[in-house]
This record gives sequence, structure tokens and C-alpha cells, in this order.
Amino acid sequence: MKILVPVKRVVDYNVKIRVKADGSGVELANVKMSMNPFDEISVEEALRLKEAGKAEEVVVVSVGPAKAEETLRTALAMGADRAILIETDDAVEPLAVAKLLKGVVEAEAPGLVIVGKQAIDDDSNQTGQMLAALLGWGQGTFASKVEPSDGKVAVTREVDGGLQTVELKLPAVVTTDLRLNEPRYASLPNIMKAKKRPLDKKTPADFGVDIAPHLKVLKTEEPAGRKAGVKVGSVAELVSKLKADGVI
Repeated sequence: MKILVPVKRVVDYNVKIRVKADGSGVELANVKMSMNPFDEISVEEALRLKEAGKAEEVVVVSVGPAKAEETLRTALAMGADRAILIETDDAVEPLAVAKLLKGVVEAEAPGLVIVGKQAIDDDSNQTGQMLAALLGWGQGTFASKVEPSDGKVAVTREVDGGLQTVELKLPAVVTTDLRLNEPRYASLPNIMKAKKRPLDKKTPADFGVDIAPHLKVLKTEEPAGRKAGVKVGSVAELVSKLKADGVI
């Protein structure tokens, strides 16, 4: 079985986000970028399935600018077999990404697509579900455990009442949650080797997908500063204060 893993280049989660002076978006110049954390988990899960003998090949794909090569090479250094870059400098919305991934799936014919449940830059949480709908495949979202066997995959997911396990027929789309695994660190020798490995480069036009945006960001602004708290002497005083402030 072949596993396809989409990965996204985002601002590193350790970096403090700064909004541009004109409010047009987030400042990306001279900012450390890295692989989306949920996508790291997806790559790790695919590699573990391969190491367990349940997959023969792991292919990673990214949609973004030329600099997204760095993200793909990180995945190659972790252990992925091949990498595909769909290069574009334009902002691409989740539906367009899903359509591009559908084209990759049709070309690569994977048995399983493992997608990070969301990207930490836009928090859309849409691409995996849209891809499953476009393909007509079953989907298991927010996976905390993935167990493929005999043409099926059991996906354990967290729900309000506890844990729910669903069984999907392969091929299928699975989106990963934080508790699925702990991603490995790429070794220095593997990082150096990954820098020399070729990438398969495509463009949106190769898949006949129009990536023109349907949404327009009117303004981006930082959240308001948190107000200082106050101390109260009793529960009665707390309730009185909350009522006075209109909280309850």
C-alpha cells in the first residue's frame, strides 16, 4: 500500500506572530518557517505504518512557493520515499488545495491519505474532509489511533463522550490529531542526504485547477490585551462581581 501525506509550510509554532503594519496579514519576512505540526504527526504515522510492514511507500506533497522545498526535504529526512511540490506563489484556499490533492491521488493511486487535521496558520480544518468528498472516499477525522488491516482501516477518534472507533474501507482519508504520536527528529546525515534528493515539481495548471481565491481578507489585527484580574475574598463576592460585570 502507498500512503500519501500532504504537508504545509507555516510559521514555526515557537515564533510570536506579528501583524503587518497595514493590517493586510501576518508578517512573514525574516520569520522562521517549518512544517505544520499536525502534518509532522501525519508523516510520522505513515512512516510507522511502513516500518510495521503495512505500507510500501510514503509520498509527501506540498502546495506552495519554491521555499516549500525545505518542508518537503524535512519529510524526506524523516524517512519519506518521494516528494511532490505543486509550486505557486499565490495564496491557496482549502478547496483549491483539496482539488489539487485529488489530482495527485488520481496520479499516484495511494491506498491511504493521511492529512493533518488543520494548519496552525489558518485553522481551517477543511482540506481532509473536502478531499474525501471529492474522491468519494470514506474519512476518519481527528484520529488518535490508526490500524489498517485486510483492506480496511480502524480509526479511533476522540469525541465528547470518550473514544469512538470507526472502520473504513480502503482507500480512505484520515486526519490526524495531536495525540496520535510523537514525531521523530530527522538525523543530521538524513538531512544532508535529503538536500540532494530530487523533487517532482508540478504547477496547478498541470491539474487543471483554478486556484483563484473566493474569500477576501479585509483586515488582520492582533487580539486585544488581556485586562488585569482582581482578587475576591469569598465565593459570594465572586458571584456578586460576576453579576455586576454582566458575566452571569
